[in-house]
Amino acid sequence: MILGIESTAHTFGVAVVDDGKVLSNIRNMYTTEKGGIIPVDSAKHHREVCEKVYEDALVKAGINEKQLIAVAFSQGPGLAPCLLAGLHFTKKIAVKLEIPVIPVNHCIAHLEIGAITGASDPVLLYCSGANTQIIAYASYSDPHSNTTNKFAECKSSGKYRVFGETLDLGVGNFIDTFARYAGLGFPGGPKIAELAEKSKNYIELPYSIKGMDLAFSGILTKLDQMFKSGKYKLEDLSFSLQETVFAMLVEAAERALAHTGKKELLLGGGVACNKRLQEMARIMCEERGCKFFVPENQFLVDNAGMIAFTGEILFKKGIFVSVNNVKDIDILPRERTDDVLVKWK
Repeated sequence: MILGIESTAHTFGVAVVDDGKVLSNIRNMYTTEKGGIIPVDSAKHHREVCEKVYEDALVKAGINEKQLIAVAFSQGPGLAPCLLAGLHFTKKIAVKLEIPVIPVNHCIAHLEIGAITGASDPVLLYCSGANTQIIAYASYSDPHSNTTNKFAECKSSGKYRVFGETLDLGVGNFIDTFARYAGLGFPGGPKIAELAEKSKNYIELPYSIKGMDLAFSGILTKLDQMFKSGKYKLEDLSFSLQETVFAMLVEAAERALAHTGKKELLLGGGVACNKRLQEMARIMCEERGCKFFVPENQFLVDNAGMIAFTGEILFKKGIFVSVNNVKDIDILPRERTDDVLVKWK
């Protein structure tokens, strides 16, 4: 049994995985009536709920904590105070049970959990609060070519490659920020989606995509100006926001599919729970003759299930830190997806 702990931002989660099966995936989320995430308050929330979430995860899994053989945790990227809350609890469990620790990159966990859907070698459209990336493992090279190519380099270095990403805000933070401007509270994504369903009136917005990179700050400024003018309904602005921004995301993903030659698209991240984004991505894949995969919502949002699932993969490859060395483990708040050496492929 592998324990997983998630604490990168607003969610504290604990999960148990056994041989690729998620036995429990419990989460408790920090929310506010107004404003966004306050990192120190979110970390305080994590410290307050960690024991209860841990106990609930064990009960749901139907196991005793002594059956755990290792504990995986989100090492980064994320908000430092929140990551530290998770790290301290991880070390506490590891020392108490005398089990090794498995540091896991949060972004890569979103990709690895895709295997639960049947995806084998996908392009990941990763859309969360702080992260917006198009990721894939470029695992092929041309043995007959005398020129060095980027795919061969990627294979030799053993890393996931980021083919495109946001140049400013993560798409989730962009949506939450507009929701905050509109007085909707946090998290704003579900409320924007609900409002968008009440409109079909599209209002033209800036469409900012450069190759496979995206930018959202200009769209946010325009939306804020339009909302404050009082000339537009919030439902119409929400509908137009989704139609514009999701089209940008799907266009970037389609270019990545064409560029890599892959035939699978996987959605990941909390924003991927949005039914309209799923619909647009599915239509694009059908037109391209690609397979489309999206995990159930509990594995799209920040969750410990994906951390435990990825942790088990790493553990089986001998990638972990012994309990005697847990004091040396630290958080990596700014760790990028393409910083991680992928030794388990």
